[in-house]
Formats: sequence, structure tokens, C-alpha cells
Amino acid sequence: MKNLIEIQNLVVKRETQTVLEIDEIAVREGEVLAVIGPNGAGKSTFMLVLAHLLKPVRGRITFRDEPLEEMNELIYRRKISLVLQEPLLMDTTVFNNVATGLRFRGLSKEEISERVNTWLERLGIAHLARRQARKLSGGEAQRASLARAFALQPELLLLDEPFSALDAPTRAHLQEDLQALLKTTDITTVFITHDLDEALLLGQRVAVLIEGQLRQIGTPEEVFSAPKDEQVAAFVGVETVIPGKIVESSEGRAIVAHQNHLLEAVSELPVGREVLFCLRPEDVTLWLRESAPPSSARNRLTGNIEAIYPQGALMRVVVNCGLPLMALITRASAREMGLEEGIKVVASFKASAVHLIPR
Repeated sequence: MKNLIEIQNLVVKRETQTVLEIDEIAVREGEVLAVIGPNGAGKSTFMLVLAHLLKPVRGRITFRDEPLEEMNELIYRRKISLVLQEPLLMDTTVFNNVATGLRFRGLSKEEISERVNTWLERLGIAHLARRQARKLSGGEAQRASLARAFALQPELLLLDEPFSALDAPTRAHLQEDLQALLKTTDITTVFITHDLDEALLLGQRVAVLIEGQLRQIGTPEEVFSAPKDEQVAAFVGVETVIPGKIVESSEGRAIVAHQNHLLEAVSELPVGREVLFCLRPEDVTLWLRESAPPSSARNRLTGNIEAIYPQGALMRVVVNCGLPLMALITRASAREMGLEEGIKVVASFKASAVHLIPR
């Protein structure tokens, strides 16, 4: 797949402080790249650089192999659309807001009308065409903002946390609609978010920014299941991170020693290597001690429940097995098992669910 955007040796500063430093990253033509990271990681700075609204102090950025600094700025701006967290709508009708950019580009009234009505329909707000934009709800306003961006038929669509200010049901519906639109339009998209579920839903690849640096980029499966370092692991939801040392290694299997425990993982790392043993909470299964059945899981530990925390439809369970384990189970399962603090349980997980980070 050909690259639309290529960035090398990028450095961006705010006053004297370096806020973004990326050795190399590319955005492939037609892909949706989700850029994730904690607050202050440099995500919005990265977006402003792509929008050519913030100039780096160093680095090379090319668009279809042409250096950005050599391109006519107006020509480049006409190739991109930008949607921000807060919709910037003018005090006029929804139709006129969506039509604004098309009028600036000198399109005929007929083509403007066709494009605007098409995208109002596809975003589910055709019935609001004559409504004053300032009277829209938050979700409706963001739909109008997206319609305006898509109507421009950009080569690059930039979305900077467009759903973060919306309530959960509105956000969920917009995410689903946007996912469908991105699949059918094939527009190259860079989507900034700190919401992991959003990144998994929309991103074909995921880039992780932490402390102004690109720590990892890959498919969602690669990033979420095989984080490259401890900080990435913590951000993408790996809640059990245990230091250990490989004491056996054979045929793609490794035994990791942590204090008095021996834990099995799928790994080619050699004996003697210090590692971080990483495990996602959804990969841990809990059983009441007396009812634990035989299992193919290679790791089985007995421990006491130290704490239980509600998390939406799930329950986060902290188990002390002589090492800390975190598990996620449904509320129904927790209720059926009668889980509460102090109860002894068996925690099991497969060797293939473990990811080892060399230290």
C-alpha cells in the first residue's frame, strides 16, 4: 500500500520545550490510523502539524512524495478536512454550514446542493438542513461538522477527538456511523483519541504517543496484545505487569520465575533474560476453588480476592496469589459465584495470553 504522508526526524517545540519528537511515521493511502495516548502526549500537536497549522523546528513531511514546505499552502489545505473536538459552526443554517467550504471552492449551486444533501442524508441530519446550527444538540452539531468535512471530498481527513465531549449513547451511535462511512469512502484518515475502545473500533492501525514520542505503531492486535514497553502496556490496559526471569526456554515456550512462582508464556526469549510478564485482565478466568474444572490453561494459581470494583457491565477483581492478578468478569458471573472480598478463588490463564517485554 502506498504512503500518502511520510514524516521523518520530526521535532516540534513550544517556546523552548520539545513537545513532539518522531523519528519516522507514515500514513498509508486509504487507511484509518488511530493515534492514542494520555493527555499531554502530543496527539493534538501531531494533528496540527499534519494540518500545516503548526510548523516543526525540524523534520521532513511529504504528501504524495512532495515536501509539504514546498507545496502551495492553499492547494494543500484543499486536500484536507479537519474536524475538532468542539464543532466550529457559523450562526446560520446547517445547510449553509456544510456548504461553506464548497462555496469557497467555487462549485456550482447544483453541485453544492447535491453534495450537501448527500452528506446530510448520510450523517442522518437531512431533516435539520434548515435548522439554525447554534440550536443543535452536541451530537447533531458534530454530525454537521462531519458532513461539512466529508462534503469537501478530502484526500486526508483529520479528526481530533471529535466525540470526547459527547454523552456515551450519542458517542456510541456516532462512532458506529463514522465506522460505516470510513469503510465506504476509503478516505485516508488520522483519528486522534484517548479512548481505547474508539481506537479499536475505528483504527486499522494504531500509533501510541507517550511523552511526545512515538512508542509503537501497528495493528490493534499487535499494540494491545504485544506492547513494546511498560508505559505502552499500562496505557493500553495491561494491568498485571510482573518482573521475572526466564529459567527455562524450549520450543517456543518459556518458564518465568517470579519469587516462588513459575509461570508459562509463549516466547522465544533465552534463559536468563529479565522480563516483564504482562497479562490483560480479560484473559484471566476465575473459579471458585472447589468448582474449578480441568482446563487447558497452563497457568493456574490460587489466591484470595482483595478487592472488587464495578466497571460498567463488568467487575474488576483483584486477586492476591502471592503475586497481584487483575481479572475482568461480568456482573452476572460475579453474582452467580458469590464473589466477595476474602474468598479463595482459582485464577487461570493461557500461556498464549502472556506477553513478555525484555528488560
